[in-house]
Amino acid sequence: MELKNRKIVVVGLARSGVAVARFLVDRGALVTVTDMKDKTALAPYLEKLSGLPINLELGRHEEYSFLTADLIVVSPGVPMEIGPIQLARARKRRVISEIELASIFIDAPMVAITGTNGKTTTTTLTGEIFRACGFKTFVGGNIGNPLIDLVSSALEVERVVAEISSFQLEGIISFHPQVAVLLNITEDHLDRYTTFGEYAAAKARIFENLTSADFAVLNVDDPMVAPLAGGRMRGRVVPMSRLEEQRQGIFYRDGLITFRWEGREELFPTAGYRLKGVHNLDNIMAALASSLLLGCDAQKAAKTVEEFRGLPHRMELVATINGVSWYNDSKGTNVGSVVKSLESFEKGVTLIAGGKDKGGDYFPLAELVRERVVHMILIGEAKDKISKALGHLTDTRPAESLEEAVALARDLTAPGGTVLFSPACSSFDMFKNYEERGERFAALVKVMDDGGTR
Repeated sequence: MELKNRKIVVVGLARSGVAVARFLVDRGALVTVTDMKDKTALAPYLEKLSGLPINLELGRHEEYSFLTADLIVVSPGVPMEIGPIQLARARKRRVISEIELASIFIDAPMVAITGTNGKTTTTTLTGEIFRACGFKTFVGGNIGNPLIDLVSSALEVERVVAEISSFQLEGIISFHPQVAVLLNITEDHLDRYTTFGEYAAAKARIFENLTSADFAVLNVDDPMVAPLAGGRMRGRVVPMSRLEEQRQGIFYRDGLITFRWEGREELFPTAGYRLKGVHNLDNIMAALASSLLLGCDAQKAAKTVEEFRGLPHRMELVATINGVSWYNDSKGTNVGSVVKSLESFEKGVTLIAGGKDKGGDYFPLAELVRERVVHMILIGEAKDKISKALGHLTDTRPAESLEEAVALARDLTAPGGTVLFSPACSSFDMFKNYEERGERFAALVKVMDDGGTR
C-alpha cells in the first residue's frame, strides 16, 4: 500500500490511534486525527504526537475531512455507525481498522484469536509457547501493543499472535491470519451492537479471508460457534472440545488433552497445570492447537503450559485468610465469563458483582447462583438490575462501594468458603478500567491479610 502524500483520517485518538498516526506520518501520509473529545481530555495522547505534522480536529468530526480522505482508519472504540463514517462509505471512501492496515505489511504467519471470553489468556499462552519453541514472536493486537507497532518497529519476527476484538473485525477487508481461533460467543457489548446476532456476526468475520491452506480452530462445544464449522468455511476446520472426543482436532477427556491432526497424535496430561478453572481447559487447548499447527514441538509446548500461571485479574488467587479463599476475577466483564468462573467452584461462594451494565441478560447465571452462591454482594450502576434478576435466588445485599463489599464478604463468608470478585459488568461507572478495579480489590484483600482490617 502506497501511503506517501495520501490524505488519511485517523478516527479516535487512544492507544491504537496514536500508533496509527505515528506510523502514517513516518510513511509520508498527510494525516488528520479527529476525536469527539476535547484537547484537555486527550492530553496524554496528544503529548505522544507532539511535534508531528498532524492536523487535529478535536471535539468534533468534520464531514469534509471524511469525504475528501483517500483512507479512513478507525480506532476500536469508535462505532462504525457514526454519521461521518457512514457518509464516507456511501461516497466510496475506503474505511478500515488498525488491524487491517497493519496486516497489509505483516508477512510472518499469524494466529488471530477472538471470542467473548478467554482471548487474553489464550493469546498470551500461545505467544509463550512459540517463544519457548524458538520462534521470534510478536504478541499484541487488542492486548499489549497494537499490531501497527510491529510494522513501525521493523522487527523481524517469525510468528505473530494477535488478540482480536469484534470492534477491530468490523473494519477488515483483507485481514488474513493463517490460524483463526474462535473460543466462544456469549452476550456482550450489547450497549454497542443492536442485537446479539450482530455481535456474533462481527466475531465470525475472523474467518472471512481464510483459504484452504489456513486453519480455523473452533470450540464446537459452544452452540453459537459450532455451526460455523460447516457452510462456507474455506479454512480447514480444527474442532476443539472439552465434552466430546474428536476424530481430528483437539479434545479433553479424563485428565488428558489429545491433539489429533492428519496422522499426528500428541497427548498432554493436565494434572500438573497451574492454570485452574474449567474455562482454562478451552484456552489451553486453543493455544496448543494453534502452536502445534504452526510448527511447535509438543514437549516444549507441554512444559510451557505446565509452567504458565495465568494472568492478573482473571481467576487470580489473591490470598487465603482464615480459611477463606479470595479470587480476583475483575476481567470477568460479562455474564458468560462469570458462568465459567462459577463453574470452577462447587459451593460456598460469596459473589461480589456489579458495575456498569452492558445490556445483556443475567439469567444464564441463575442456576449457578442458586446452587453455588451462598451470598451475593452487588455494587455499581447495575446492582438493582442484577438484584431484580437474581437476588431472590440467594442471600443478596447491596454495597455502595467496593470497600464496603469486601468488608461485607469478610463478615459473611465462613471458613472453607470462597469470595469471588467477578463483576459481569464493565468498570467504567466506578473505575478507569478492569485493571484498576482488580488492583483495588486485591489491595483491599491484602490489607486484610496483613491484619489491617481486623
